[in-house]
Amino acid sequence: MNRTRFAPDRGLASRMVITMFFIGLLYVVFVGVLLVLLRGAWPLIVIIAGGLFIAQFWFSDKIAAFSMGAREVTPEEYPQLHGTVDRLCALADMPKPRVAVAQSDVPNAFATGRNADNAVICATTGLLRRLEPEELEGVLAHELSHVAHKDVAVMTIASFLGVLAGVITRIGLWGGFRSRGNNQNAAIVALLIPLVSAVVYAISFLLTRMLSRYRELSADRAAAQLTGRPSALASALTKVTGQMARIPTEDLRKAEPFNAFYFAPAIASKESLSNLLSTHPTLEQRLEQLGRISAELNRG
Repeated sequence: MNRTRFAPDRGLASRMVITMFFIGLLYVVFVGVLLVLLRGAWPLIVIIAGGLFIAQFWFSDKIAAFSMGAREVTPEEYPQLHGTVDRLCALADMPKPRVAVAQSDVPNAFATGRNADNAVICATTGLLRRLEPEELEGVLAHELSHVAHKDVAVMTIASFLGVLAGVITRIGLWGGFRSRGNNQNAAIVALLIPLVSAVVYAISFLLTRMLSRYRELSADRAAAQLTGRPSALASALTKVTGQMARIPTEDLRKAEPFNAFYFAPAIASKESLSNLLSTHPTLEQRLEQLGRISAELNRG
């Protein structure tokens, strides 16, 4: 990664490499199976799958920002927000990303972009209204660490590959039935493709969830160490999580699909089927880690 003053995390780097290796291998096998089953449709599968992947990676920052209602803002519009990002980027010795604001009462923040030069860091109006300056600094440092560690790009790719399984399946079924007509094998293909797709999606889903939980703990550590104020980040976490309970459920459900990118999940993990499926570690885990960092800093 680009050298910054954010503490390097070899555990995160190794997990990203391993996750992407297994997901990549999974999809090579998946596409290979489809090519065998659907010989007549293989050009369509390769072209569309490849095109979608390139478009998602290249335009990930714009897609994510648009989907979450983010609008790039100037220093004149939001001087405090820009000032905080400026200070943190100088402290971390990293390029300043574009700064955006999303008009939403859900208190949250996110970072997106395939690299540091194309990154966007966004805070919601609900977050800006509720946090004190030092708390906001902790949250923004957390998001900037995602950019510095390049896990934003990895999560963008990994998340997209899960969606790609469904897209390829629909393409394959359509192409397979067109090429095979009423052939008896069409019925077998119709059963095999959704089954293989479901397995691929389930495995990629679990892999990205495990990586997502670790990357959030890594970002908390990096932000606390950079700012030297883990208590401010802990305060922000507690405040944001508590305020979520006051947001209408309908608004939280709209934000839930973007949980993997958010500072804190719109729907808490206790409402999920289990912590295994959560994009974030529990609040208790995050606060416990920040407490240990605070103790270490005080001893130092």
